[in-house]
Amino acid sequence: MVIVVQKPRSTSAGGDYQALVSFQVRRRKLYEQVVDQIEAAILEGQLAQGSTLPSERELMQLFGVGRTAIREALFALERRGFVALNNGECARVSSPDPGTIVAELSSAAKRFLKEPSGVRHFQQARIMLESGLARYAARSVTKSQLLKLRKALQANKEAIGNQARFDLTDIDFHFVIAEISGNPIFSTLHKALGEWLYEQRTIAGTAKGGPNIAYLAHAKIYEAIARKDENAAGEAMTEHLEEISRRYWKQRKRMEAMDAARNDSRPSNRDQSRNKFSRYSSGS
Repeated sequence: MVIVVQKPRSTSAGGDYQALVSFQVRRRKLYEQVVDQIEAAILEGQLAQGSTLPSERELMQLFGVGRTAIREALFALERRGFVALNNGECARVSSPDPGTIVAELSSAAKRFLKEPSGVRHFQQARIMLESGLARYAARSVTKSQLLKLRKALQANKEAIGNQARFDLTDIDFHFVIAEISGNPIFSTLHKALGEWLYEQRTIAGTAKGGPNIAYLAHAKIYEAIARKDENAAGEAMTEHLEEISRRYWKQRKRMEAMDAARNDSRPSNRDQSRNKFSRYSSGS
């Protein structure tokens, strides 16, 4: 729907006229209205966690909309973590968890990472998050948690020389630190950032000596946590992640230069055509 509004003529001495202004008024889709009402009922406690929603046919009658609108609404509610859907069963009210919340951001995050500035912003976010987690770990780590972290560090050391295995133990070491917080939001965000910055890990890891440098950084972080030195733990984590970022951009620039050189060395289609018909040119 487009509404055109004509603003009053200016009374200034210059006699200026205000142009017609048009703007778009968005009509909400039917399924979005269904989503709002079911979501509100869940948030207000009218539909308790674990309770079953009416069947699709009953929902169609209740809201006065078609099957397509009801199904789109249920899928949207599932993505938001409000309901669980199983084939052949009515939707059941569930509770959103950190994983569901972060999953909603995943597509937007991956699009944001297509730009170099997006990668830098996420790198900075990871540094701030993980340095804080390292500080918290140094302050509150228990003996059993420290033992688990030491085992993760040892596995990381033993994986040097096997890049795929080293990457997995690298992720595990950082994840154990995130788990020490006991906050599922932090561990979920940590996991998501690791997935979103996967390219950084793989490219930085191809740099010469990368695994050895990373392991030594992990050992430094572990030692600071073990002696409960919050500042040292946070600084060691910051240094480690900043070094990874530097290696990533250096290696990425090197790889882009190599790709450009290969492309420059390839003959263009125009050059190939010229060479192909050169023997028929005059004087041959």
